[in-house]
Parts: sequence; C-alpha cells; structure tokens
Amino acid sequence: MARMKLSQIRTYWTDQAGVHGAKPQASWSDFRVMEMECRELCKYINDGDKVLDVGCANGYTTMHVAAQKNVRIHGVDYIPRMIASAKKGLRAHKAFAARVSFSVGDIMKLKFPAGNFDTVMVVRVVINLGTWTRQLHAMRECLRVLKPGGLLLLSEATLQGWRRLNLLRVEWGLPTIPVPSFNTYLDQKKVATALRGHADLLDIANYASTYFVGTRVLKPLLIKALSLNADPSDPGMEWNRLFSLAPSIGDYGTQKIFIFRKKR
Repeated sequence: MARMKLSQIRTYWTDQAGVHGAKPQASWSDFRVMEMECRELCKYINDGDKVLDVGCANGYTTMHVAAQKNVRIHGVDYIPRMIASAKKGLRAHKAFAARVSFSVGDIMKLKFPAGNFDTVMVVRVVINLGTWTRQLHAMRECLRVLKPGGLLLLSEATLQGWRRLNLLRVEWGLPTIPVPSFNTYLDQKKVATALRGHADLLDIANYASTYFVGTRVLKPLLIKALSLNADPSDPGMEWNRLFSLAPSIGDYGTQKIFIFRKKR
C-alpha cells in the first residue's frame, strides 16, 4: 500500500476531527486500547508534574490523565479542528479549567523553552511523520522541552509488535494486518539507539500484547468458526473489554510505550 504524503496525512486527521468531534475515535477507532494506554501512561506521571501532551488530538487522553493525576497539563496538536474539539470538551469540564489547556502546535517545532516540562507524552504522533529523519527530529524536539531527569513517554506503534502479531495470525490462517497508509511504524531498536546520547531508555511497556492476541487473533477465529454475525473490529464488544483488563504477556502488541529519562 502506498504511503500517504504529509499533506494527505494532515487532511486525513482533519477529516477525522470533523467526523468524530469529541469522541475517542477521532484519534483511533479502538478506544479500548486508548483506555489501556491512559492507565499505563499514568503509572509514570506524578502528582504535581507539569506535563506536555504532544499530538493531543481532541484531548481525550489529556483529560483522562488530568482526571487521574493532579497535574498541570497542556495539549498541542497541529490540526486546528482537533484543538477546537479539545477546547469545547474542556469548557464542559470546568473543574479542570485551572489545570488543563490546549493550543495548536507542531511537534517539529514546539513553541516552548528548553527544559520547561517534567513529563512529555507523545501519543501516536511520530508514526504520522513519514520519514525517519522527521521522526528523529520530532523525538529530539520533545526531549529539548523536557527538564533534565524528566520522562519522555513515547506511545507509538512498533514494527516488532506488528510483525510478531502477523506471524501469529498467519499460523492460524488469518491474513496479515497492513500498516495504515498514513503511518510509518517505528523500529524499537533504532529508536533506542538514536536517543541514547540524549536519554536513557528505562523500559518499553508492552501493555497491550494480550489484548491484541484476544482481539486480532482469537476473536476473528471464533467469529469465523461459529459463523457469528459480528464485526471482529468492533471494540465495543464485551470480548474486547474483557481482554483490555487482562494482564499483558508476550510481544504481540503493536502499540507500546517507550519510557525515556532525559540525561542530566
């Protein structure tokens, strides 16, 4: 499948914002993984932190973090329509008004001084940048605005998880899942090596492996075997909820979180 150009990617996300508004589907159709993602991110965010959410989309994750942690958090996204939805949602949650804010911004050139944040979280943004050169620049830009000793939480799709999940699917007669045309998945070894001089990689949280096995392998197999009239991609089913609560084992989750600590 041909990769989208950067202008096409921007148009795609602008359209998503228009279609879905404040719904989590504006940034991803599988909201169950987003719920898991929020829970995992919060493990590394402390009360009192000053947090930057880069690529916040319509603010779904931003608001969930603010609900779980007593932090000051600012969300930026390069799609104005996404930020408009985020601000609309914030107006409906006035209790967060003093701690949450949003603005239009570009990960390639963040409008913040160096060392300004305790934590920077980047949620499914780098995979939308097209080339490794742009991806590397974006990650280093996020490190720039992070305080020495602060955490960079990079939640992105990896080639390693994607390949292993597809190997499992093929073993059971299922077709491979393609990389979306607007994405360029990350090689986790390449990311770790590229940022080595700037930050220490503390861990790679493979929080969704069991969920991906349950929903991308077991679920379609059962639907086919039982001839059920069900959509295997529907995250609203109780099956998905069940697997979103299961402990994660293995290395079959496409989505992972890199936890980097900026060098002092």
